[in-house]
Amino acid sequence: MKRRDELDDSELLRSMLTGDEESLVLLYRRRHAGIYRFAYQMSGSVALAEDVTQEVFLFLMRDGRLFDPNRGSVSAFLLGVTRNYVLRKLRGEHLLSSFSNETEEVADHQICNEASPLDDLTRAESIESVRRAVLSLPERYREVVVLCELQEMSYGEAAEVLGCAIGTVRSRLHRARALLLNKLRPVRAEPSTATQSARCFA
Repeated sequence: MKRRDELDDSELLRSMLTGDEESLVLLYRRRHAGIYRFAYQMSGSVALAEDVTQEVFLFLMRDGRLFDPNRGSVSAFLLGVTRNYVLRKLRGEHLLSSFSNETEEVADHQICNEASPLDDLTRAESIESVRRAVLSLPERYREVVVLCELQEMSYGEAAEVLGCAIGTVRSRLHRARALLLNKLRPVRAEPSTATQSARCFA
């Protein structure tokens, strides 16, 4: 018999739905960081990301039986739920992203190792530019950038989360990259800056 920590996500979910609290704790430990990161990268708000992460797991406890393993992974299911909560909050609250009060709170999500304080400052400015550019994209483009570029998902995995065709993900990502290049061109010091900064934003 497998140890609990050897169970895959779908097995943990089934166990959790029978009332096994330890399976819920383990599933939370595995997946909460990715859920938080996606919510934060979509919204730019620490508070919203924290609220959504909590709501996603409350949903899982209440409606986890809605998960269908034939339609994709537990991870994709959770990110799809996260996406719905984030978009609902953004549309309902007309949230305007503000980073000035949250920079220190999210430092652990954006720090990259650099050689000198000057390099740190230059990179931080680049990360901030990329962050603002990503958040300024329309939702349908922002989410594919977050999933494929920042979360480094495959087109297939992103399509599972978004409930659309792989071709749709490809075309949206192509358009999103073009929009980002336009937004970042005036501030990019060299061609690789945007890509490197986007990885640090992940």
